[in-house]
Amino acid sequence: MKCCQAPSGYGDFFSPGHARRAAKRFRGKGLDRASRWVVEAVQEQGIEGRSVLEPGGGIGAVEIELLKAGAARSTVVELSPGYEEVAAELAREAGVAERIERHIGDFVADSTEPADVVVLHRVVCCYPDYEVLLGAAAGKARQTVVFTYPPRNVVSRSLLWLANLWLRVRGTDFRSYAHPPELMVDVVRRAGFEPYARRRGGIWRGIALARGQGATIEPWP
Repeated sequence: MKCCQAPSGYGDFFSPGHARRAAKRFRGKGLDRASRWVVEAVQEQGIEGRSVLEPGGGIGAVEIELLKAGAARSTVVELSPGYEEVAAELAREAGVAERIERHIGDFVADSTEPADVVVLHRVVCCYPDYEVLLGAAAGKARQTVVFTYPPRNVVSRSLLWLANLWLRVRGTDFRSYAHPPELMVDVVRRAGFEPYARRRGGIWRGIALARGQGATIEPWP
């Protein structure tokens, strides 16, 4: 697998303040619709006793819900250290802290052990090389890969361009990307996975793939 340089600017963009705001929403309202879809897609293949690995897990909301649903343990690999304090608080409140392991670093270069399930929620849009990232995810997954991404159309690409321009003006190196969905899916399929669930609407689209399973949906168009 080819290598790419770890993206920079994450600590500035995904700051402790960002983490506190996300935690406040989670405490008040629980998972949003896209996050709930991720959890349900994982559960469709069975979660009881499974291990979960989540690159870019943020405050750990998805991990918490999967552990509460029956997962045995989970690991988060997060580029930004800004989430750590809040994530630890939420895990303690949920009573799952002893089953969560967190690493700070680039998932692509991390030596984390494989897991049954790999989740990349709102992550591929933050990484410049989707092929390297998703290839690493598929290589770590024994059973299931689930990832979400923004739609790739004129409106979304224009909005991302404006957002990246604003980030450039602010002097941060962080950027967002609208990678081609069909090519992202192809990376995971080449590793032996087939799609079984898809989220088609909303700001966040999603695809869930299981290893060695015959496709139950046609992901495109």
